[in-house]
Amino acid sequence: MNFEEGQTLLFDKPLHWTSFDLVKKVRGMIKIKKVGHAGTLDPLATGLMILCTGKNTKTIDLIQGQEKVYEATFCLGATTASYDSEFPPENIKSTEEITRERVEAEMKHFLGEISQVPPAFSAVQINGKRAYELARKGKEPELKARQVHIYEFYITEYESPQLIKAFIRCSKGTYIRSLIHDLGQILGTGGYLTGLRRTAIGEYHIENAWTLESFKAYLENNKPS
Repeated sequence: MNFEEGQTLLFDKPLHWTSFDLVKKVRGMIKIKKVGHAGTLDPLATGLMILCTGKNTKTIDLIQGQEKVYEATFCLGATTASYDSEFPPENIKSTEEITRERVEAEMKHFLGEISQVPPAFSAVQINGKRAYELARKGKEPELKARQVHIYEFYITEYESPQLIKAFIRCSKGTYIRSLIHDLGQILGTGGYLTGLRRTAIGEYHIENAWTLESFKAYLENNKPS
């Protein structure tokens, strides 16, 4: 592979890594500086991240604009400050009245174009600062609603209101944490994300992605002679 000339690389981002952690690691492995990513993933999310090198960095905006596919796991009956499991649950409420049928009925209201406010603990920029930087200082960032499109949103596994898995296909800019939070608000129980995996970006799929281990092995086996 000629990384300087330009490559589009698919990676399976490890849990707890930031998107920049992955970019920095790959930069070191291929020993070039011109590496960028097409779409951020939160540290508590895993799955498909696309890295572009060299001249292919010009395609980042085009890739980022494509629809995304996620596998989400979430819990009803509480909320968290970050809308995921980074912070402890609060506002605990009963889920005795919650059934799979009721959750599925409410999920349908999110299909199509919706207005969504990003989480306070997000990378959205406000006057040159990231929203999460303000939130961590105890300030409430003023976040504006944005229009996003939800193409598919349905349950794939239902064990209890505390363990629900869902398939989501959505537009660029959708915050799955906000989607689950808003679903919990409509149900009256609260809700937060406990797991997230991105499986596709447009025509790119997680099945074709490198792990860091497999990419390292490839580089070692293909050193210039």
